[in-house]
Amino acid sequence: MDGKDEFAPQRALTAVGFLLAQVGAYAANRFAERTAALDLTPAQAGLLRLLIAQPGRSQRELADELGMPPSRFVQFADKLEERGLIERKRNPEDRRQHALYLTAEGRTMLGQLGAVAREAEAYLCRSLTPEEHKQLSDLLVRVAADQGLIPGVHPGYKTV
Repeated sequence: MDGKDEFAPQRALTAVGFLLAQVGAYAANRFAERTAALDLTPAQAGLLRLLIAQPGRSQRELADELGMPPSRFVQFADKLEERGLIERKRNPEDRRQHALYLTAEGRTMLGQLGAVAREAEAYLCRSLTPEEHKQLSDLLVRVAADQGLIPGVHPGYKTV
């Protein structure tokens, strides 16, 4: 095979990287549309998920995990606090830091987000059998781990 064959248009249509980007962009846009109906951004939804999994984390830890500058994270968290979805408390181990927690309203919102996410996943994977869906998920988890991606943290949060 000569070098030209590698760049043939037909090959580009089946390249895994392209297909992952294409489907990923589509899925991210559809999820953003659905979370907008809840008056949330995908990054805000991600923070709520992080807080249910590990409540009481510091703003700095969360900013680092989301890949955001701490100054931008403060404003980002302020919006969720103003809506009553999260609360800041002094960190008992270091009173200079704030620890973040979900409120009751935040837990309710997370339940609504879960329903939105399940519906989006079902729609996206409707052409797959349950076994194929699980296999695809397992393969993507393995690829993400091999690439050093943080589970549950979208790389796009860095630009929020």
